Amino acid sequence: MKKIVIFGGTFDPVHLEHANAVKALITEFRADKVIIVPTFLPPHKNLVPSSGTDRLNMLKIAFRGEEKAEISDFEINGRGKSYTYITVERFREEYPADDLYFCVGGDMLNDFKTWRFPERILAAANLVALKRDGFSSDFNSDAKYIEQKFGKKVEILNYSGKDVSSTEIRTYLAFDFKPDGIDPEVYGYIKENGVYPPDKYQKYLSEHLTEKRLYHTANVVTAALKKAKQLGLDAEKVRVAATLHDCAKYDDPKKYKDFSMPCDLPA
Repeated sequence: MKKIVIFGGTFDPVHLEHANAVKALITEFRADKVIIVPTFLPPHKNLVPSSGTDRLNMLKIAFRGEEKAEISDFEINGRGKSYTYITVERFREEYPADDLYFCVGGDMLNDFKTWRFPERILAAANLVALKRDGFSSDFNSDAKYIEQKFGKKVEILNYSGKDVSSTEIRTYLAFDFKPDGIDPEVYGYIKENGVYPPDKYQKYLSEHLTEKRLYHTANVVTAALKKAKQLGLDAEKVRVAATLHDCAKYDDPKKYKDFSMPCDLPA
């Protein structure tokens, strides 16, 4: 009997913490196989920035040479909202005699009770949980609740991953800066295929700001998006506002007929 783990996510893009998590599942949890399943579209989102094909290709690059890692296109080919119970039941059919697990992170374990048909997920598989730095959820309390509610014990690994944001990585990529935390060959694929192109605002800024000021802007955007998430603000509005905060940094005020410097304003 083999130990099979399903590891899902958007992987947009796949980064080094994803790779570290898979390594922990193989080494600490002693999984015989980790099936990496990129979603076509998560239930809580209406858009994924990059295509399913690009995400599959990036995953194949990131996990090249890892014999116990398998990339699955099951949810990508489904071309709709990706619900875990469907995926888990599909792999239970493929591995009827093996120990099947679904991997969850700290935030996912805390929210698991709100997922669609959690009882069907746990009827088909067990849960294995990965800790993540910066997440304050009480793992033991969440795991105890699931055990009491559904009668399934949650396996919790000692491994604790760094809090890496794919949104931040995409922001730096769109501003044409190389972010920390991604495989060099994955980065090469992104650059070669233009996976995360700049929008009209980022393109304008790249033509009008210095490199130093552009990098500052990318930092401001990532900080603003983090704060927006904490405060429950509209992420896209915050992103645009932060992106454009220095858009006229090097413009000549004389170009604008009605422009007044702050010192010229009436008291």
